[in-house]
Amino acid sequence: MLKEYGLDVQRLFLEMMLEDAQSYVRVQNIYNPQNFDKSLRPAAEFIKEHSDKHKTLPERTQISATTGVKLAAVPDLNEGHFDWFMGEFEAFTRRQELERAILKAADLLEKGEYDPVEKLIKDAVQISLTKDMGTDYFADPKSRIEKYFNSGGQVSTGWPQLDRLLYGGFSRGELNIFAGGSGSGKSLVMMNIALNWLQQGLSGVYITLELSEELTSLRTDAMLTNMSTKDIRKDIDTTELKVKLVSKKSGNYQVKGLPAQSNINDIRAYLKEYQIQTGKRVDFVMIDYLDLLMPVSAKVSPNDLFVKDKYVSEELRNLAKELGILMVTASQLNRSAVEEIEFDHSHISGGISKINTADNVFGIFTSRAMKERGKYQIQCMKSRSSTGVGQKIDLEYNIETMRITDEGGDDSENGFSKKPSTSIMDSIKAKSQVSAAAADDAKSVPWERPQAKEGFELETPKVTADVQSAKLKQLLGKIKTS
Repeated sequence: MLKEYGLDVQRLFLEMMLEDAQSYVRVQNIYNPQNFDKSLRPAAEFIKEHSDKHKTLPERTQISATTGVKLAAVPDLNEGHFDWFMGEFEAFTRRQELERAILKAADLLEKGEYDPVEKLIKDAVQISLTKDMGTDYFADPKSRIEKYFNSGGQVSTGWPQLDRLLYGGFSRGELNIFAGGSGSGKSLVMMNIALNWLQQGLSGVYITLELSEELTSLRTDAMLTNMSTKDIRKDIDTTELKVKLVSKKSGNYQVKGLPAQSNINDIRAYLKEYQIQTGKRVDFVMIDYLDLLMPVSAKVSPNDLFVKDKYVSEELRNLAKELGILMVTASQLNRSAVEEIEFDHSHISGGISKINTADNVFGIFTSRAMKERGKYQIQCMKSRSSTGVGQKIDLEYNIETMRITDEGGDDSENGFSKKPSTSIMDSIKAKSQVSAAAADDAKSVPWERPQAKEGFELETPKVTADVQSAKLKQLLGKIKTS
């Protein structure tokens, strides 16, 4: 690669483009006339305008007459020459764009606008020609399918019903959202999934923007040790022993608290620093929760939830793809969902923008009565990788330890509970159970007049039907005469 791209090299780029229209088309996505020297810029702009308007490259005489810039013909060019052109023009464009981005970033820094700087630099560095031609669909179907299922992840959630609904579990590089109302247990669901992954040997980070690091860790202690927080307070030594024993067979787990209104750059910087200082890998990231993050790529008012959540969800998904990790977060349901037992996209706070970006979205349905009876329901609101939309699964919940399990997973059919989807409300109502013997006793039996014991006589009941009938006739007569 050349170290300097002077006037002569830039002139040669334009001359080679005019020799081969295909070369111009191939670099068109990164071609920017502003990258050329001021003396060549009019010619570069004329080439772009003429090709865009007339769908053909201009002649050299046209360029000379219009702009005053004379470009010579370059004869006897072969494929190797154009390969050189493609590589050098890509490097030239990246360098020029990066220089301009740095100058613009300096102005932003003086104004105190720090967030857009990274995007400017990143966009300039990532400038490149399209060399990856994609996937040849018919070439090797078996390898293509295996690549998706093997490299994509398909990591079990630890809940068999949910795994079958998702055809295996969550995939790396995807954004998964659990939506619930205030107090519905969004954090508990994410903590339980994190614990399931830790027990599978995965390592991860739980980033909380709402709860403290200590409370988040304490809840995980209860789930891991099968002890209530009250029992943990009474017996800290036993808790410590159990946690250390489990740690020997589990992945690494870090709990980090960040202030509300943090952004993706804060999360990315923390993850990078964590990996550098500890040397530990990160397989999954739980973010509690999406609604408390702010975007980096655009300045948005916190009150404009639709636009804010759109940018935040896109940045979260890009981070998951960039790092190749499992990404799980949560979102708030709006007021209209309070009385609902079936959720749809209209119940998500901030609108449908985050739903459009996410790969999987689940609604959490529960109530105090359901929690007391040890029930949680997960409703699939969106799934890109399966046909589970609209399906529901019932999970077991331990109110003391806050552990959510899938004890009925093996008894389900096709990954879904055998119970009808509407039975969740019925299941929380106490129902009297009538035994078979009691049912037999309850059958009607013909009435028999009681018999007197020996030495006693039953008094014959008085018949009063006639008396009552006479009184009724008198009453009706008075009503008619009045």
